[in-house]
Amino acid sequence: MNYSTADSLPAVTLDDVRGAQKMLSGVARVTAMEGSRYLSQLVGTPVHLKCENLQRTGSFKLRGAYVRIAGLLPEERAAGVVAASAGNHAQGVALASSLLGVHSTVFMPKGAPLPKISATREYGADVRLHGQVVDDTLAAAQEYAAEMGAVLIHPFDHPDVVAGQGTVGLEILEQCPEVRTIVVGMGGGGLAAGVATAVKALRPDVRVVGVQAEGAAAYPPSLAAGRPVPVKNPATMADGIRVGRPGEVPFRIVEDLVDEVRTVSEDALSAAVLLCLERIKLVVEPAGASPVAALLSGPGTFEGPVVALLSGGNVDPVLLQRILRHGMAAQGRYLAVRLRVTDRPGALATLLGVLSVADANVLDVSHVRTDPRLGLTEAEVELHLETMGPEHCAEVGRALREAGYTVID
Repeated sequence: MNYSTADSLPAVTLDDVRGAQKMLSGVARVTAMEGSRYLSQLVGTPVHLKCENLQRTGSFKLRGAYVRIAGLLPEERAAGVVAASAGNHAQGVALASSLLGVHSTVFMPKGAPLPKISATREYGADVRLHGQVVDDTLAAAQEYAAEMGAVLIHPFDHPDVVAGQGTVGLEILEQCPEVRTIVVGMGGGGLAAGVATAVKALRPDVRVVGVQAEGAAAYPPSLAAGRPVPVKNPATMADGIRVGRPGEVPFRIVEDLVDEVRTVSEDALSAAVLLCLERIKLVVEPAGASPVAALLSGPGTFEGPVVALLSGGNVDPVLLQRILRHGMAAQGRYLAVRLRVTDRPGALATLLGVLSVADANVLDVSHVRTDPRLGLTEAEVELHLETMGPEHCAEVGRALREAGYTVID
């Protein structure tokens, strides 16, 4: 959605958010607010988690999608709606449309996870796979809207969507009235803009901190330039916030009301997903865990009590497996080593014996004996090990060297 000037941007007010809250009554869940002793000790102040990963469809996206579609004129509803998404927005639009009796068509990338595609279809949408990235699918959705007269439901760049997402902010203030800082993940900015609109109108003393993945951080340069600036080839495991350009509507709100935007690394994101699973007992996708990643990256820099908004829990099991392994590696609990041994009977057993004495748990072994790079009496072994942290990794390395092994990488 494009607007010619900043002055032409529609405003989003507290009354809009309150109206959205009434509209969503009985539709969206008032999700739980859970305390985290582990994070509270780490950050040095009480930390609470707003669990939008437990929302219907698995993310906050239902809120904005429902408010946007419910506000359509009868003739617009009759024409149907169209959306483009890799997952969360797709499911939100599909369910909202079904609840309102509106036909929905959703374009998704060909590489979208099968569970997300299946869920979107089960919620009632006509799913069409197009392109490899969301930008391709959005172009296809816009073309479809122009040809068929369907209304494009943008994932973040519309006042109704921002107002719907802002209902999360109202719930946070009701559930944790003592809050001093709210940390929220940011892609296009719709959620952060909505939360900031609601919170700052009622509690201007509360800080709102946005979080972006380092590889898809369009807001810092945009805020510096005073206008939305695209970033080329945004790349992050957090597909829910992998957006190359801020929305016009949310950008102006973020610029005015969000106190700070931080970025987090891929290691921090994977560690946050792992922490949510192990310590908090919640399945949270990387985008949803980005506020936790910010807490892990900067403990002691947040005024408390803190509310971290877990925005979604839709993660493909295959991706989750990779993320958890990455998270374990980032924490020094997973070690991959490659080395060469003498190709003789018992050599592999001897190597495994060294690792057993060092208390390293062997997860996987690859033993290559025929390769042009190897000498006549050599074999190459690649090992994936579970360890107990960075110090243990160092101990394993020392044990291998002391046993006469040379680690290649």
